[in-house]
Amino acid sequence: MLQDKSGQAIPQVTFRTREGEQWVDVSTDEIFKNKTVVVFSLPGAFTPTCSSTHLPRYNELAPVLFENGVDDIVCISVNDTFVMNAWLADQEADQIRVIPDGNGEFTDGMGMLVDKQDLGFGKRSWRYSMLVKDGIIEKMFIEPDKPGDPFEVSDADTMLNYINPEASKPSAITVFSKLGCPFCAKAKQMLLDNNLRYEEVMLGKGISSITLKAVSGQSTVPQVFIDGHHIGGSEALADYLSK
Repeated sequence: MLQDKSGQAIPQVTFRTREGEQWVDVSTDEIFKNKTVVVFSLPGAFTPTCSSTHLPRYNELAPVLFENGVDDIVCISVNDTFVMNAWLADQEADQIRVIPDGNGEFTDGMGMLVDKQDLGFGKRSWRYSMLVKDGIIEKMFIEPDKPGDPFEVSDADTMLNYINPEASKPSAITVFSKLGCPFCAKAKQMLLDNNLRYEEVMLGKGISSITLKAVSGQSTVPQVFIDGHHIGGSEALADYLSK
């Protein structure tokens, strides 16, 4: 039975982590003491839901969470530190701190260690998230206890809505660009000047002008998309931002 431990202290555990070429022991006090920390825990690094949705969305919403009083965002999984570090690098999730619970001690202490032998995983974490303030769990969002890998309540949007239902979420912005393009540089700078984070898709890295034309109807760069809407080039973006 998965137990909601809201109001209780987190388990006291020392995590074995790897930083560069050195082993570094990290205690739960170091992670949580005198801090407001968002934690999300998942079955495993490099697994589909964890890689496509769970971690990326926390990384996207990190600036808003930080603006609303969160000091750190931590992902905990029953994986070793080498796997967790490689996954973080692959995800390019620079706003997230990954913590390897390789022996499952923390997860077991949370009552979230479950048997996934049917998948060849052994003991892993059930998917959940929590808001921890100075080592005390204020709120937990635990996925329903049903077959499979439910992903309904431990997501980043649910956590942000709990912390501040009125928080403004960042726009989804993509900039198609090309190396050495001055108009692309201008468009990206305009976005940065307006505190707008963006994803850059660079032509020439598996993306051709044919792809760009198929997506935008244009063959020149930059081409900017905001929340699914095609804005256009740098001049169109300047006009859009001025409004």
